[in-house]
Amino acid sequence: MSLVIIFFCIALLVVLISLCKVNAFLSFLIISILAGLLLKMPPAMVAGAVQKGIGDMLGGLLIIIVAGAMLGKLVAESGAAQQIASSMVRLFGEKNVQWALMATGFMIGIPLFYNVGFMLVVPLIFSVAYRYKLPAVYIGLPMIASLSVTHGFLPPHPSPTALAEQFNADISTTLLYGVVIAIPTLILAGPVFTRTLRDINPPFSKMAHAAPLPESQLPGLFISIFTSLLPVILLGVTSLVAAIEPSAAKVPVVAFITDPSIVMLVSLGVATFTLGLGQQMKMSRIMDAYGDAVKDVAMILMITSGAGALKQILIESGVSSEIAGMLGALDIHPLVLGWGIASVIRVCVGSATVAGLTAAGVLAPLMGTLHVDPNLMVISVGAGSLMFSHVNDTGFWLFKEYFNLSIRETIRSWSLMETIVSVCGLIGVMILQAIL
Repeated sequence: MSLVIIFFCIALLVVLISLCKVNAFLSFLIISILAGLLLKMPPAMVAGAVQKGIGDMLGGLLIIIVAGAMLGKLVAESGAAQQIASSMVRLFGEKNVQWALMATGFMIGIPLFYNVGFMLVVPLIFSVAYRYKLPAVYIGLPMIASLSVTHGFLPPHPSPTALAEQFNADISTTLLYGVVIAIPTLILAGPVFTRTLRDINPPFSKMAHAAPLPESQLPGLFISIFTSLLPVILLGVTSLVAAIEPSAAKVPVVAFITDPSIVMLVSLGVATFTLGLGQQMKMSRIMDAYGDAVKDVAMILMITSGAGALKQILIESGVSSEIAGMLGALDIHPLVLGWGIASVIRVCVGSATVAGLTAAGVLAPLMGTLHVDPNLMVISVGAGSLMFSHVNDTGFWLFKEYFNLSIRETIRSWSLMETIVSVCGLIGVMILQAIL
């Protein structure tokens, strides 16, 4: 009976978010409380579990997500992203402009929150498309695919970071695996797939125009790339140290400086000087940018905390052990199962973050019995959460309106690109699982 209750509550969560348009955070709270009561938990225990789930989830994520959002905002405000894009186009040349934009999207997508990244790169895409007289969708979709992949696969983005927390995965290792899977995924979903889209060439949308900063005001290329990728560099060093000398990671000083929260704070501190004060930005303007960045991720943090509440209800009610027994009887690989659950919720709800965190809420309490690498589970669920974006996803409409497309053209380009990213992500996870 408890399994029926959980499936009913998840279905109701989908209905509340997709049909009733209830805020996702409130939906998670309502469903968490309802699930606890239907599972006959004492009301006081339900309230305590919700509060504990929210606190435990935010405790490990707040610094990483907020510092990452602030770093991304400064990368955008300072002109570092524009500098990287311009330099990459010059480096790759006109014939390889797709590859230039894809590489740019990957670099600036790591620190940038997806919606901020989208708004930033669209004017860059259209300026390049206008300059070289190329279809905007053809050259721009690989860049948008880069943002999508970093959003779904790579910490310190909110969703994969939250998934890593849920599954007790190592953020540095998850990032390393994510990069390995992301590169072939991007090639297939970007330059290879867009060969079929050259005939989609609508007039430029007025929404896409934005005045770039003058070249004289842009930071240097090295500083732009180094600062944008500093979290990756530091987390990569962390993973390398752990691989070479596992005992070193247990030394208190090393454990402190390699903690992901400290890594993000160090990266943000460096960026404040290299892209902020070093570019003659006033401290007040830098802090305003950081304040705006918090607004950008506030709802993501709330949704994440709501997912933590649902997870705690499943644990404290004891229903997670029943789900574990049921899943153990299924003849399906746990990584495929995680991808499948996230995919179904994504198609129903539209939000990649909600899809990933809901799937994690079901699977996280079972990780001890599933016997899979938690780092790969993060990427598998993250890939599933990107599956077939359509009319219930705000990303679908953003892409449609900015690129001035019909719904059919948007499905043919954006929706299929997201599907390719999702499926290739799962394939990459299964290949790594077989190798490791």
